[in-house]
Amino acid sequence: MKLLTDLDAIRTLTQSRLDNRRITGASGESITFRSVMVCGGTGCTSSDSNTIIAALEQEISSHGIESQVEVVRTGCFGLCELGPVVIVYPEGIFYSRVEVKDIPALVEQHLLNGKPYDKKIYEKTRHGEEILSFEETDFYKKQVRIALRNCGTIDPEVIDEYIASDGYKALAQVLTTMSREQVIDTVKQSGLRGRGGGGFLTGLKWEFAAKQNKQQKYVICNADEGDPGAFMDRSILEGNPHSVIEAMAIAGYAIGANQGFIYVRAEYPIAVQRFTKALDQAREYGLLGDDIFGTGFTFNIDVRLGAGAFVCGEETALIHSIEGHRGMPTPKPPFPAVEGLWGMPTIINNVETLANIAQIILNGAEWYASIGTEKSKGTKVFALGGKVVNTGLVEVPMGITLREVIFEIGGGIPGGKKFKAVQTGGPSGGCLTEEHLDCTIDFDTLTSLGSMMGSGGMIIMDEDTCMVDVARFYLDFTRDESCGKCTPCRIGTKRLLEMLDKITDGKGTMEDLENLEQLSLQIKNASLCALGQTAPNPVLSTIKYFRDEYMAHITDSKCPAGVCKSLISYEIDAELCRGCSLCARKCPSDAISGKVKEPYVIDKATCIKCGVCFDVCKFKAVAIV
Repeated sequence: MKLLTDLDAIRTLTQSRLDNRRITGASGESITFRSVMVCGGTGCTSSDSNTIIAALEQEISSHGIESQVEVVRTGCFGLCELGPVVIVYPEGIFYSRVEVKDIPALVEQHLLNGKPYDKKIYEKTRHGEEILSFEETDFYKKQVRIALRNCGTIDPEVIDEYIASDGYKALAQVLTTMSREQVIDTVKQSGLRGRGGGGFLTGLKWEFAAKQNKQQKYVICNADEGDPGAFMDRSILEGNPHSVIEAMAIAGYAIGANQGFIYVRAEYPIAVQRFTKALDQAREYGLLGDDIFGTGFTFNIDVRLGAGAFVCGEETALIHSIEGHRGMPTPKPPFPAVEGLWGMPTIINNVETLANIAQIILNGAEWYASIGTEKSKGTKVFALGGKVVNTGLVEVPMGITLREVIFEIGGGIPGGKKFKAVQTGGPSGGCLTEEHLDCTIDFDTLTSLGSMMGSGGMIIMDEDTCMVDVARFYLDFTRDESCGKCTPCRIGTKRLLEMLDKITDGKGTMEDLENLEQLSLQIKNASLCALGQTAPNPVLSTIKYFRDEYMAHITDSKCPAGVCKSLISYEIDAELCRGCSLCARKCPSDAISGKVKEPYVIDKATCIKCGVCFDVCKFKAVAIV
């Protein structure tokens, strides 16, 4: 049990540093140590947060205050649109869109003199003369962070910080005080359902595998997150990788497995690097490998990189890919819990599902079950994207309404535009309308409305969105991602796309609309796996709720949103045009002519309908007709 003692010592040693990363409200004069947390998630990294970290370290060193300030690269804070994000503790001052040129002033004013650097303070944290903590903003205050716990508050590459945040405490509790049956029963009683899209009860899946009388069993973490606009699993792996490792070990103990695999797409280099480093650290500390906590339990985890095939998110296709075969699904039963990887019992849970496990063990099944609704317990992580002010990552209790997520947490629609629809569940989901905004977010409600929970992508659309084009976009994706094994999906999605292309080109007929619906239902009923079975959802939901837009394309040869190129043209209003020539200078096809200070004209025969003229005109003289 020496490992238990060692972990307690690490917690005690590291806890004081983590306690400093809590908002204390202390005055600047009384603060002797500060933590500067810089988002190191993919979103902020793409906004060059690494250069911000380097500049901070250099500036802090030049002032000789290294002993008074730590710079920490963290996981995602959630407000991705505001990156690079920097938060300074213990005050909890939130800085957004920080640039390298801001660093000298930020260090001098805040870190040296205790006065917040006003220029980059996130506006939503201002309350008159008072500066609120970011946790008090509308974006954060309705969130309940369980799966995202530690993202943004610890350095994901330092195992001691995870341990100091009660990390590996659940694994120790499970291995030293609980039977396998007790672990499974706790997960079952919590009501946790799979967060990868299927929504199957996690504890029940574990129970099926545990009952199989086979010497070899496997645990797989599905990190093949492929939905357009989805980045929940990636952010957890980047910001809190040890939570997944700990949960996989707990799952291995529960079902009697000694080997785990994480299947993660190679397009997630930061997530892969941090998870791999976390594995090395866990092995070094004796938290993976042989005789963990002196209990005789052995468990190891290997990483397998996926090549980006969307279909490999389906569990049987994923299994085949790990085995070295082409990623194609197989009919069920038998289910993987009975006959999975290399024919052995296998449980597959996605990243977000596993990220809940340790907290369920530590806080109890009743605690988790008290969050959410009767049939959808706990929280759900969503990636907000599209036409919404606060694009980013949120974790909310099940049962919250779409309106609360989009308009309170998400901040509503930018530019004063009107909300039109929200797509939940990615390519497999459907579009919901304004009449559904007060519906609760849970597995059963979304499915009953013709959409689905999916893995958690939530794309918001405004009045400028063409819903026929949205359906066409998702069908184009699923057509490309079909593995081709079954005819309904391989051929059916191609035919659906052809009909949608025909309609968006203004050549559709009422017969096409009828065929769209009939073929969609046939594909849903006859496809082999969930990719094909759900591929028609965007088509069926947009026809159901936005049939008038399909009719406008077919009967009037018009795109009401002004999106479908074949059905629109651009004209310049001579009365509004000031003759500035900007549109002509920016036009890539030289379709605009005229004289300076006189109205310009668009040659429709030459115009390629790129929309550049519409975007650059400062006088709103260019109109879509």
